[in-house]
Amino acid sequence: MQTIVLQNSLEDATWELNQAEQVLVLGHFDGIHQGHAHVIKRALQHGREHGLSVGMMTFHPHPKHVFGRTGYDRYLTPLREKERILAEMGLDRLYVVDFDTDFALITPEQFVHAVCRLGAKHVVCGFDYRYGHRGAGTAENLKSAGHNCFTVDIVEPCDDEGVKVSSTRIRGCLLEGDMRQANHLLGRTYAIRGEVVHGEKRGRTIGYPTANVHPEEPYFIPRLGVYAVRAFVRDKMYDSVMSIGLKPTFRSDMMEPVIEAHLFDFDEDIYGETMTVHLVEYLRSEKKFSSVHELIDQIQRDAEAARQRLQSFPS
Repeated sequence: MQTIVLQNSLEDATWELNQAEQVLVLGHFDGIHQGHAHVIKRALQHGREHGLSVGMMTFHPHPKHVFGRTGYDRYLTPLREKERILAEMGLDRLYVVDFDTDFALITPEQFVHAVCRLGAKHVVCGFDYRYGHRGAGTAENLKSAGHNCFTVDIVEPCDDEGVKVSSTRIRGCLLEGDMRQANHLLGRTYAIRGEVVHGEKRGRTIGYPTANVHPEEPYFIPRLGVYAVRAFVRDKMYDSVMSIGLKPTFRSDMMEPVIEAHLFDFDEDIYGETMTVHLVEYLRSEKKFSSVHELIDQIQRDAEAARQRLQSFPS
């Protein structure tokens, strides 16, 4: 899959791509959850049926972050993660619009013209898609506005037990530690990818060495606590127990959570390696322990609980 960054000015040369006719998916798609997947699959199907390539136009950073909404500087699927998932789904190219307050001022008419310049023959979007300044353009408007250039397929919402599947809903599940529901809505396990870095190495002294994972991108961090996870490193999978927290037993000055995974039946030097942790189930909240021995006893219980939960989870 090819990734093309489009500058925020519609007059910039990056928009003069002279692409062959294609299907174009429109939306931000943070999370690429089941609802998003439904939209993307519709586009891929149309592309196959009509012999067209399929691209997506998305925005970065998140428009809500640009306008000051708290929490939107972190993503369910940061850009590189989004690229990996979309490539696996079969998209041919991803257009990333460098979104800022200037781009937000373009009119709906200017936006439609830009979509035409990208070679859109057929456009697919969700029922609630908005475009142009203050979201003045709607999905229905897009049909008439682009009729001389492209046709439009508006995809109805994907519901789960009568409730719309949304990125906002998934973020709420993650903050509550409801991994089963979050993963169900995503259609896959929520994952965080990063480099294994040196930490305080305290885990080795108490018999539970951990891999400190430094996220490679600004991932949305779920509820602090202990999780049963599947860790992938060097193309192998390891059942693991993982903590996301501020180390209250040993520290009182930490501002950013630390991600530490203890891989079962594993003893290799993986510093500098890339690890992806898939969060399967939330086990408990973060606690401050009165002694190291109390902490060790709890880690033993956590490890056993994680092993049991992961035994019944599909590989």
